[in-house]
Amino acid sequence: RLIRRHTMGMMRRTDRQQDETFARYLFTACEYALLCTVNPAGDPYCVPISPVLVGDRFYFHSATVGTKLDNIANHAKVSLACVGKTKLLPERFSTDYESAIAYGEAQLVEDPLEKRQALMLISDKYAASNIAAAPAYIESSLHEVAVVRVMISEFTAKARISKEKTTE
Repeated sequence: RLIRRHTMGMMRRTDRQQDETFARYLFTACEYALLCTVNPAGDPYCVPISPVLVGDRFYFHSATVGTKLDNIANHAKVSLACVGKTKLLPERFSTDYESAIAYGEAQLVEDPLEKRQALMLISDKYAASNIAAAPAYIESSLHEVAVVRVMISEFTAKARISKEKTTE
C-alpha cells in the first residue's frame, strides 16, 4: 500500500489520521480535487481538476497549453487534495470533515491508446449518463485535449467525525 508514515512530516492529530482505503474512497467519490504544482521560480500554483483514480495513478484532462502543464514539465512532483463531507459545528467552534492528499509525479500522456482509455474513464466518472456518446466525442477532440497521469507515491487522509449528536 502507498500510505507511508512521516514522509511529509508527522501528522499532528494522529487521532484523526485515516488509512489509504479512506483516502482512495474520498478521491474516487470527489467531484474535483486541487492540483498543486510548483513553477520554475519555486512559487506554488494550485488549480481545481476533475481526476479519476485508477490503481496507483490519477488521470485528468487539460487544455494543451497552460500554467499547470508548464509547471509539470518543469517539476513533475505534484500533490492533489480533496475534501469529502463537511459539517459546520458552530456551537463548538469546529467542523466535522474528511480530507485526503495524494503525492506523486505527473507526466503528460503521449500514447494515443492510453489517452483514449483515460478519457473514457474520465467520461465514465463525470458523464456516465451520456457514456454512449463519449467515444465519438473523444475521437473528435483528441488533438485538442491533453491528458496527465500522476503516479501516486503516497496518500495521507484525515477526518474529524463527531460521535455525539449535534443540534441542527
